[in-house]
Amino acid sequence: MGTGVRDGKTKYIFVTGGVVSGLGKGITAASLGRLLKARGLKIAAQKLDPYINVDPGTMSPYQHGEVFVTEDGAETDLDLGHYERFIDENLNQFSNLTTGKVYWNVLTKERKGEYLGETVQVIPHITNEIKSFIYSVGQKTDADVVITEIGGTTGDIESQPFLEAIRQVSHEVGRRNCLFIHVTLVPYIKSSGEHKSKPTQHSVKELQSFGIMPDLIVTRCNEPLEDSIVSKIALFCNVKPDCVIENQTLPVLYQAPVMLHENGLDDIVCRELSIQCPHESDMTEWNRMLYRIEHCTKVVKVALVGKYTKLHDAYLSVAEALRHAGFENESRIEIQWTDSESITPLTVDSVLSGQDAILVPGGFGDRGIEGMILAAEYARTKKIPYLGICLGMQIAVIEFARNVVGWEDANSAEFNPGSGHRVIDWMPDQNYEGPKGGTMRLGAYPCKIMPRTRMDAAYGQPEIQERHRHRFEFCNEYRDAMTEKGLCIAGTSPDGRLVEAVELPEQDFFVGVQYHPEFKSRPNRAHPLFREFIAAAVRQAERSEAQCG
Repeated sequence: MGTGVRDGKTKYIFVTGGVVSGLGKGITAASLGRLLKARGLKIAAQKLDPYINVDPGTMSPYQHGEVFVTEDGAETDLDLGHYERFIDENLNQFSNLTTGKVYWNVLTKERKGEYLGETVQVIPHITNEIKSFIYSVGQKTDADVVITEIGGTTGDIESQPFLEAIRQVSHEVGRRNCLFIHVTLVPYIKSSGEHKSKPTQHSVKELQSFGIMPDLIVTRCNEPLEDSIVSKIALFCNVKPDCVIENQTLPVLYQAPVMLHENGLDDIVCRELSIQCPHESDMTEWNRMLYRIEHCTKVVKVALVGKYTKLHDAYLSVAEALRHAGFENESRIEIQWTDSESITPLTVDSVLSGQDAILVPGGFGDRGIEGMILAAEYARTKKIPYLGICLGMQIAVIEFARNVVGWEDANSAEFNPGSGHRVIDWMPDQNYEGPKGGTMRLGAYPCKIMPRTRMDAAYGQPEIQERHRHRFEFCNEYRDAMTEKGLCIAGTSPDGRLVEAVELPEQDFFVGVQYHPEFKSRPNRAHPLFREFIAAAVRQAERSEAQCG
């Protein structure tokens, strides 16, 4: 294993949550990963989700938020995006496990006779499958520390097999090599002017009923905790006084690692796990990024035109990538969450006027498509910076085919299979029928960039690797006719067969890409396309200001 741990054994940290959901278990896990990596340790992170879906790939964005795609093509929970952005490590198929996947694997083994006629039960078969998965991520990545977040809230029926599995892990690897962190809510009662520790006490009692004794309690709160409350939580929850870590709500998400470091989280974790780190915590680069955030002097307005805008988590990575690009352009990004169904020929100007840039993200289905096409047309004709991602690229192609080439019925086979000009279509070797889950083009694929294009200027290299999640492609039958009218094919698969990126050369920035660049953006290293997109938006804002002046 890695060389940073004193006894050479992988350490396991489990992060659970209590009282209510949405307390920031994922941010806590991601922040701890960042802090331990800053000490020179090799970190692996994973999340165990209790829902019975095999993966979130077919779940509604309104229920689950975005689907985060890893390099190896796993469709995973959005918290893995936080892990990658904070820890800056590419995750994989061993980074997300669901109840559905556990039972799928166990039943497949049972059908193959691998259990030799045993009666298959939750214990040991289901829990063994979960434990195998937990151990696998450390083995695959040669990690010093594996941080595992348990989805849901302690007490949920669905979470019980996962809690039992991690209890067993603690016995198998030894408590010296295993640490439990419990994230709870400490509410502030305004009428009495005091914090209440009872929800945390009850949550810890519930966790203890499963045989798990938390070593650290991370308290989510909006106000600083009184010393008396911290002492009370430590006493009643059977943890050391300094193992109650305050986690206040912050204005900037990326301040969390620094706050938790100042409250001693990584020091205490290393102490409790007897970890001797290669060096002291080095957060220089992270603090430099926070300084840039605090000193953003410009404001840029970006219309994010999608069909799931009522739930911002549906476009979480896109929103974060925009903010990352803003950091590097000394700009604060104001996102106008625009429901594409609200855009009609009569409303398009009032909805989009005053925006410095327009972004159309990915999505599926035909709802709201015509509004997106109007947004792309508005960006093209008004020369407003445009970035189309996956579906957003396809929208730009459809709009160009209709309004520049002159094919009024141009469309995608996904939305109108009967169109006479299906400029977005299945590839010849693709199958129209089949199950929905896991049948798309998923994960990292290479893209060859054409020289002297916006893509070339952004990336500065002839070939890149980007992550995909789609079924339909630019139809090669229409390539020549569209390029003759001015559409530039700026990126293709290395063999030239698949169109990966298009752009309009006469515009300051009008780019559509078939892949999802937002998945690889980092707060301290914005994705090149987003960086250049926001740079163009800054120029647009300056032009608009000059005209108004």
